[in-house]
Amino acid sequence: MYNGGKILLGILIFLALATFPFYNNIGKADVEPKPSIDTPAIQKLSEKKCIEPTAFMKAEHMVLLNEWRDLAVRDNNRVYVAGDGKKYTISLQNTCMKCHSNKKEFCDKCHNYAGVSPYCWDCHLAPKEGK
Repeated sequence: MYNGGKILLGILIFLALATFPFYNNIGKADVEPKPSIDTPAIQKLSEKKCIEPTAFMKAEHMVLLNEWRDLAVRDNNRVYVAGDGKKYTISLQNTCMKCHSNKKEFCDKCHNYAGVSPYCWDCHLAPKEGK
């Protein structure tokens, strides 16, 4: 076999470079973010509860927001009935962002951690954050 040593060396170098991100980051996982829900609107609530349970909102909030978009824009339905039977106005700005007004501390922390770029703010105005 001609140049067998060079081919083998090339394969080893390729494998070392291809697997470098994996073995370089062993044990260096990012700390899971703890989004801040310390906003004036939430502090005023007697019962600090979102429209659906926390576990559902962590895992499925984007599915819920897409469903809301379809209901509001395509079906002209602006009322959402939660799992507990309570009714909410379908509105990102007036329902969600009313309580979760600290976009940088609440939304952006988790989205940056997960490496996702939601398209919410392509249509909606980002909330003005007070200091």
